[in-house]
Amino acid sequence: MGKAIYPGSFDPITNGHLDIIERAAKIFDEVIVVVLPNVSKNNLFTLEERVNLIKTVTKKFSNVSIDSYSGLLVDYANKNNITNIVKGLRAVSDFEYEFQMALMNKKLNPEVETVFLMTSNNNSYLSSSIVKEVVKYGGCISDLVPPEVEKEMIKRYT
Repeated sequence: MGKAIYPGSFDPITNGHLDIIERAAKIFDEVIVVVLPNVSKNNLFTLEERVNLIKTVTKKFSNVSIDSYSGLLVDYANKNNITNIVKGLRAVSDFEYEFQMALMNKKLNPEVETVFLMTSNNNSYLSSSIVKEVVKYGGCISDLVPPEVEKEMIKRYT
């Protein structure tokens, strides 16, 4: 089914993100996880650190690669001849925002399609922000993020 981009800030990557990556990898021939900066967020990890963590935890997927980009996602898609964007949805509030983004991407490039994947039930509450909050106050995140990510997060907060 061709290539797809799965974009996000991934600060940090969670088991919810990995669930979407795994499911997208079953649908598309190739999935490129594109790590984007988000200046409106207080990042825990640098862009390079996020890319390296994602490479580590996605090694098992033969058709998944990792890249980073600063700019409009649709420009990345155009430069790389990709017409599919994968977005994960947890709640109605996610849909409203992502729907607007999908429509804007479609306006900027009518060839681009956005595919929405609903989160698995066990990840519906999970976000990078929540994970950072829990670990900051000493809570257990072992079932929320991959072990490699948990280790790095604990280092940051101790």
